[in-house]
Parts: sequence; structure tokens; C-alpha cells
Amino acid sequence: MRIKSALAVVAIAALTAACGGGGGGESSSPNEPVKIDFLSLAWQKESVAANKELVEEWNKANPNIQVTYVQGSWDNVNDQLVTQFAGGTAPDVIHNDSPALAGFATDGYLLDLSGKLPAELKNDIPQAAWDTVTFDGGKGEQGVYGVPFLQESQVVIANKKLLEAAKVRIPTADAPWTWDEFSAAAKKMTKGDTYGVAWPMKSPVNKTLNLALNFGGTFFQTAGGKTTVKVGPEEREVLQRIHDQLYKDKSADPAALGQGTADPLPAFYKGKFALLPAGVYLRQQVAEQAPDGFAWVTLPGPKGTTTQQGAVSQTLSIAQESEHPDEAMKFISFFLNGPNQAKLAKGDWLLPTSQKAAADPAMTSDENGWDVATASAKDLVVAPFLKVNGFDEWKSKVATPVLQEYFANKITIDEVAKRLVEDGNKVLERYQR
Repeated sequence: MRIKSALAVVAIAALTAACGGGGGGESSSPNEPVKIDFLSLAWQKESVAANKELVEEWNKANPNIQVTYVQGSWDNVNDQLVTQFAGGTAPDVIHNDSPALAGFATDGYLLDLSGKLPAELKNDIPQAAWDTVTFDGGKGEQGVYGVPFLQESQVVIANKKLLEAAKVRIPTADAPWTWDEFSAAAKKMTKGDTYGVAWPMKSPVNKTLNLALNFGGTFFQTAGGKTTVKVGPEEREVLQRIHDQLYKDKSADPAALGQGTADPLPAFYKGKFALLPAGVYLRQQVAEQAPDGFAWVTLPGPKGTTTQQGAVSQTLSIAQESEHPDEAMKFISFFLNGPNQAKLAKGDWLLPTSQKAAADPAMTSDENGWDVATASAKDLVVAPFLKVNGFDEWKSKVATPVLQEYFANKITIDEVAKRLVEDGNKVLERYQR
């Protein structure tokens, strides 16, 4: 997001807003409770219920610090925040995701939490998760601009009947398939009208770039303070392997190619293909929508030279202008403690960053693949591309159309590399002047 440009549009609103000192929370007299606004982007029924339940629990236990739940939407949250930051009306506690924090942090709208994090909360969340919310705050110093609490990994959802009939080795969290084994299994399951795998590639960038870390593919490099695009052997590996499944092995269902993540599910239930690589959250739709008698399992993602995947975190931040940052941090510490993160993760079918939450029996049950999903959290590392200034434009204007053409077999991998680098560097150049 080009935050500064957007702020210019709303500058007049900012100048004319009678904010009386700013801050999302209301100022309080000594006899009144501190009031804090909490913007939540929870949207699934279970998740919204869990969020509201925790706010209610907090308010009952803390009469002097009252939190107001404010429902937001992922569809427009960043545009909404641009306007609120400019107008001095931003909520105290802000739910977002880690890629969105960099610009807001650079422009000075989020509080650096480095000196405010309680030791218990800080130590319960691994450093790899904290890395996703650590940015240059615009002063040449790294700061922590959110608390990461939910993450997504890529797994493989499998038709249990077709998997077992193929008599292939069943991968486990400790012994996943290699990419070669994955390809071999998909070929073995391709029989008659049934394909081994489906790759929905309507939005191909995040999926392929996150998986590229299996082979050390980063797609970007920085030298002398300048970031450029790179597409070498490491970056090509996953792209070529998926392409081979489509056109060499013919083990990938071509009907899924232009679809979104959940679109292939009806065909999956009918046995049109056996394996569906997807984000862990898709398990919810399978659990709720699969027809009676349909048996499915969750498998770990395949392994390259490593099992690493790129991580994006959902986060809670504090507005720089909040009048009650200490109270806001107390609420966040409660909201994101181990037991509460387990509730939130279960509601969103995502992975908690809390190590205590990950050990919760609900997170380690084999029911609906929670054990495999939770185990995959150890493979998550900060996705390097999410810290690249200009990545969003590179993704939408360059990488998405190029990868769509490649997976449609309209261009070669060499042409992919050429266009991602040459056209991509033109985009990045504008952000580094």
C-alpha cells in the first residue's frame, strides 16, 4: 500500500477533524474506567465468537479498563486505517497482518512495542514469529510493531481412500514426502478420470513464493542498500516441479488451474483428484462440507532441501496516538496468552504462535489434522519478500500475470525469469529513489 500517497488524499479531513487530542481510547476522569477500542478482523463464526467471548471475559475481570469490540473487515481495513490515522481516530488495539505493518510503522502510526512486551508473552512466542513484525520504523532502527499470534502453513489435504489404494508411503510430520516422492505419488494416483493432484493457481504468487523457500528460493536480493529481483535455480525449483506435474507427468488436474483455493473442493469430494495442496485453514471447509462417508487426511507439505515455508502473521498492534498504551498492552497480553491463543487458533483453523497454545490438546489432536497442522508451525520462517518495499505492486502487476501464463504453458521458465527480473526491477526502482 502506498500509505503516504493515500494520506495526502485525506489530509484535508485530518486538518478539519476536531479530534481534541487524538487517540482511539477516550480520556477518562479518575473515577471512570479507561476505555479502549479493539478493532478485530475475525470473520468466521467460531472466530468472532471466540474474540467476543475473550473481550467479555476481560471486561468482567477488569472494571477499570473496559474494551469495546469493533468489527472490521479484511477487505478494507488498510484504507480505513489510513483515514483514521490521518484523522486522529484510530482504535487503540489494531488487528491486521504482518505485511501491512511495515508502511504504517515507517510513517509513525504504530507504537514500537519493544520496551512494553511482558517477558512471559515475549518468551512464549518464538523469535521466527517476532521476525515477521520487526521493521525499520523510519528512524534507521528496528522495532517491534505488533504481537504475532496466528500463522498459516501449506499442507496437503488428501482423499484417504485414493491415498491408501495407491499403496504409497504415508508421509508424517517427522518424515514428509520429498518433492520427488510427492510427484511420484501423484503419478501413481493418476488413473482413468482421476488425477493425482490439483493446483488452483488463480492467485499463484504467495503459494509458490512461500513454497520456494523449500529450496532456498527468496526471489529478492539486497546489496548496497538496493533490492533487486533474482530468479536463479533455487527460485525455479518449485515452479518447474508444479509445471512438470501439469504438462510432463500429466498428474495435475488442468481444470483446477484457473481456480481459487477452495474452488476445487466439489471435484475433490467426487474423487476427481487425490491431493490438494492448500493453506491449513481450508481444513474447516472440508470438515464442514464434505459429504457423509468421505474420508480425508491432512499431510505435511513436501520437503526440498529443507521444509521451510514463508510465514505471514496475524497481529495485534497499538496505535502510536493511543492515550492508553499501557492498558492496551495489558489487554493484548491477556488476549494472546497460551490458552486464549488456542481458542483463537481453533476458531480460525490457523496455527498459534504461542508455544503453550501449540501444546494444548485441542491443537495436537489427530481429529481434522490438527496434529499435522500444528507440527508444521516449526517450518515457518519470515518470508523475505514481505519486507521488500514495492512487493505488492510487483506481485499484482508483474508476478501474478507472468506465473499465470507459465502455468497455462504459454511461456517458458526462462521467459518467466526474464520478465520477473526486468519488469520487476523497474517496479522496485520507483520505491528506492
